[in-house]
Amino acid sequence: MTATQERAPRHPIPRSVLVAIGGNALVIDGEAGSVPRQQERARDLAALVADLALDGWTVVVTHGNGPQVGYIVRRGELVAPDAAIEGLPELPLWLAVADSQGGIGHMLTLAIDSALAARGATTRAAAVLTHAVVERDDPAFARPTKPIGGQLTPDVARVRAAQEGWTVTEISAGVFRRVVPSPVPREILEADSLRTLIHDGAIVVAAGGGGIPVVQADGGYEAVDAVIDKDRASALLAEQIGIETLVLVTGVDQVYVDYGTPGQRALGTVTSHEMREHAAAGQFPAGSMGPKVESSVEFVDRTGGRAVITSLPGVREALTEFSGTHIVPTSSKEI
Repeated sequence: MTATQERAPRHPIPRSVLVAIGGNALVIDGEAGSVPRQQERARDLAALVADLALDGWTVVVTHGNGPQVGYIVRRGELVAPDAAIEGLPELPLWLAVADSQGGIGHMLTLAIDSALAARGATTRAAAVLTHAVVERDDPAFARPTKPIGGQLTPDVARVRAAQEGWTVTEISAGVFRRVVPSPVPREILEADSLRTLIHDGAIVVAAGGGGIPVVQADGGYEAVDAVIDKDRASALLAEQIGIETLVLVTGVDQVYVDYGTPGQRALGTVTSHEMREHAAAGQFPAGSMGPKVESSVEFVDRTGGRAVITSLPGVREALTEFSGTHIVPTSSKEI
C-alpha cells in the first residue's frame, strides 16, 4: 500500500484501546525536564496502563516527543563548533526523532513492565521504532508549526531566530518555542507487525513522536526532517491496526465549547457531526484542542469506533463510566 492509497479499516480488536499521551506528559511546560522527573511520570502512566490491562483491555500506547526531540537537536547544535575536531557526525532532525522514540520507549516499557510485575501479571510491553509515511510535497514543509524543545523568552527567541535561523512562534503571551515542519502522516509502515504483537498479548508502545517521518523514494523510503503530530499519527495507527477506542490525553477532563467565557460548557457524548460543527464555528483553536478534535473525528468517521478526550487521571474512569468527552459515530438522521 502506498501513502496515497485508500485504507480499508481493519476488523476491530475486541476491547482494545490506544492511549496517546503528549511529550509534555513527561516534561511539563516550564520545567527543566530532568530524566528522573520523566521516569517518575512514566511510572504514573505505567500504573494506569497496567490497571487497564488487568481490567481486560488490550492496550497500545503512543507518545509525543516535542520537548525531548528539541533537547536532542539542541545538544547537537551546541557541540557543532567542536564537531569536526571530535569527529562527531551531524545530527539531522529525523534521527533526533528516532533517538527520542528509543529513549522514551525505554522509559515507558520499563515502567509498564515493572507495574505489571508488581501486580503479578506476566504480560510485558514492547516498544517498536515506528515510521510514518508523509508526502514529499506536503505544504507543511514550507510552514513550520510543530513546537519542539523548551519555552523561550522573547529575547532568547529573537537571538535564536537571528543567529541560528530558527523559526519561532509565540505559544502564549510572552512565551515562545521553536517550530519545525509537521506533515500529515499517510501510513504507518509497521502496522501489521504491531497487530501481530498485540495478538500475541504484548502491550505495544509505538508511533513515538508521531513516528519517524519518511517519504517514498526509488521504490523504497528515505527519512526527512519533520516532527509529526502524535494525535494524527495515533488516530492513523488505531485505524490501521483495528483499535476500537482511541483515547487522546490532554490537560483537562473534557472538551469545552465557549471555553474561558461565562457560558463555557463541557461536552459529554457528542457525535462526529456535532464536533465538526463546533470546529467550523471556531471552537477549537489549531494551537490547542484543534488537532485532537480533528484526529478524533476522522478516526470515528473512518472506523465507526469511539474516541475519548480526557486527562490522564481520568482515562480509566472515562473507559468504564463514560466521563470525559466521547465522540461517537453520526447517525444518518443528523446529516
